Amino acid sequence: MQFDGGGNGYDAKDFFENMGGITYNDFILLPGHIDFSADEVELDADFTRNLRLKRPIVSSPMDTVTESKMAIYMALLGGIGIIHYNNTIEEQVRHVRLVKRFENGFITDPVVLGPDDTIADVDRIKEAYGFSGIPITEDGTIGSRLIGIVTRRDISFETNHSKKLREVMTTELVTAPVGISLQEGNRILKECKKGKLPIVDKEGRLVSLMSRTDLLKNEDFPYASKNKDKQLLVGAALSTKEEDKERLDELAKAGVDAVVIDSSQGDSVFQINMVKYIKKKYPHLEVVGGNVVTARQCKSLIDAGVDALRIGMGSGSICITQEALAVGRAQGSAVYHCAKFSREYAHIPVMADGGIANLGHITKALALGASTVMLGVMLAGTTEAPGEYFYEGGVRLKRYRGMASFEAMEAGGAKRYFSEEDRVKVAQGVAGAVVDRGSVVDMVQYLMQSLKHSLQDLGCRTISALHEVLYNGTLRFEARSPSAQAEGGVHGLYSYQDPHLGLFKQAVDRREL
Repeated sequence: MQFDGGGNGYDAKDFFENMGGITYNDFILLPGHIDFSADEVELDADFTRNLRLKRPIVSSPMDTVTESKMAIYMALLGGIGIIHYNNTIEEQVRHVRLVKRFENGFITDPVVLGPDDTIADVDRIKEAYGFSGIPITEDGTIGSRLIGIVTRRDISFETNHSKKLREVMTTELVTAPVGISLQEGNRILKECKKGKLPIVDKEGRLVSLMSRTDLLKNEDFPYASKNKDKQLLVGAALSTKEEDKERLDELAKAGVDAVVIDSSQGDSVFQINMVKYIKKKYPHLEVVGGNVVTARQCKSLIDAGVDALRIGMGSGSICITQEALAVGRAQGSAVYHCAKFSREYAHIPVMADGGIANLGHITKALALGASTVMLGVMLAGTTEAPGEYFYEGGVRLKRYRGMASFEAMEAGGAKRYFSEEDRVKVAQGVAGAVVDRGSVVDMVQYLMQSLKHSLQDLGCRTISALHEVLYNGTLRFEARSPSAQAEGGVHGLYSYQDPHLGLFKQAVDRREL
């Protein structure tokens, strides 16, 4: 290995071609020269060959991570969400359409109850979603005639929680007609001093809902990812199965912007044929191929016509592919070698998928050549992730599972692992739980501001500039011993408040540091 002689570490070529399998915790980036403020850093990044994002973040197509709500907020925050396929074609298409129909400030899929539901049902929704202002329609579904609304003040002093909502709901309603502007709706909310404003059609059927809280949150998303028609960008996952060609057709009709072929080992004749089919039938659709971890795998999919690559095999927090099958690659090495080849061979952007557990890992993935990072576990515990909260040992949690866990495979996730029809299924993932992390809005805004400071410390104003110093050898790397890793984390404390997640942790548990 050629050392530069100045005590300034190694360049990426020497470091990654001579050190074996490297992952994010195995190295540290040495600082560069600062001559600009953190606010001058720009985080624009290529998601695919033809789609560019304002923020380099993508939510994973997992059934405990991304449905329409997560995808909406990822796009509003400058990234993009990928809707999972552990559902029917109709359900996946509905999620895509909800993203495409989203209007800032309007809730197009509000939680609705019927008059024969009870206060206990409101309690359950409050526990799961954190709100209690719920429209009541004739049959308890959106699209039915609105007959009332239940708010916290309607039930605050009720002790009988089996009481039906028709007995407590407010029936004197302030509503607004379909087509009202956000500005006009906001004016009505302020004048009537209500928290919710139902939007109804001419027959009085509930179409959507405006919320004072959501208006305050949504009033300013300057980095939102949108297409030329000002609709939010959204992606969806597909398998390589023949029947998913029908799924593809329906997703294309719904206006999906990109499809991610979701396979644990992407270098297969099945994926190559699917990529060619999609690019021939829908040339306007961006196709993300993967997952891959070697240059040879990248070449196969690039030659087939992909517009981006997804890098990672067995490195996710709930993935046990490397342990169970002895196949995969350390994520740092996988990202570096795949990004380098894809840049030189066809200038195809790559997305680092797996192993991202904190802000430092995001920075390192980008510093290894990734244009974007895919987030799973970091988003799974947020309010916008699918699923309901529950308590275990006094801690508020949400379910999180790998798509190759037995649970997910029973629901359809086996399509990703060529094992849908296997008589004996082999788990390559686990199911578990993650702590409540609050809103994805607060988390992502914090992460992106922190990422700006990371790039400032490296002396890079843009992600493109970071890639330039990576490949010209200016960016320097140094290995981290276990002692160095311990030193770089929290140490010497019994417990502490994690500033990134707002959680208390015990510093004695090294797995959490």
